[in-house]
Amino acid sequence: MASDPSLSPEETRRYARHLVLKGVGGAGQQKLKAARVAVVGAGGLGSPAIAYLAAAGVGRLGLIDPDTVSLSNLQRQVIHSDATVGRPKTESAAAFVAARNPHVVLDLYPLALTTENAPGILENYDLVLDGTDNLVTRRAVAAAAESLRLPLVSGAVSMFSGQLTVFAPHLGSPPHHALYPLEASDDALPSCEANGIIGPVTGVIGTLVAMEAIKLIVGIGTPLLGRLLVYDARDASFSELSY
Repeated sequence: MASDPSLSPEETRRYARHLVLKGVGGAGQQKLKAARVAVVGAGGLGSPAIAYLAAAGVGRLGLIDPDTVSLSNLQRQVIHSDATVGRPKTESAAAFVAARNPHVVLDLYPLALTTENAPGILENYDLVLDGTDNLVTRRAVAAAAESLRLPLVSGAVSMFSGQLTVFAPHLGSPPHHALYPLEASDDALPSCEANGIIGPVTGVIGTLVAMEAIKLIVGIGTPLLGRLLVYDARDASFSELSY
């Protein structure tokens, strides 16, 4: 946590709509400023999550992604631009955040998380967001978060739909493998490269990922523990499953 979560006059003006919001207020905004959030994946889901967490005043963001920006990303990865094509996604995301909110401290990790390096990186944070697109990385992130007793907000998208949940066994939720069995493989999952993805779906789920993170940080509402929220853009419908 940050040693001094007090708000400057400029921050008080910037977050004015939070400060008058019942359930957030000054105490909640100070919690946001003190929070350290790791975002794994600065792509379709990470983009809106990063944008809204930065705008909300989360004090430190760890941006973790091994890839570079490509032209085909820009249809859905809204924090990147033509000017950053070819640059590491972490650098492109950092430039966006710096322009959005100069009060946010950034840690950049232009690498893939593995079972070996994930614990050492994630131990520096209070909360983890996972927007990656393969089960190997998701399992590494989930294992590290569980061992470190960190809440993990996990989103996923495909084609016209998306889903969202929160894993936090130390808070009473089922573990990651309760939803994604260990025998499951990426071969059974439709990839965005093969089957496509409609851009706004990533915006819907990524924004909800940010909202769940803010709820956990501030201590408002009921997190999606043991609950899977499913969105179908074609029907404009949400449904919820318990697991």
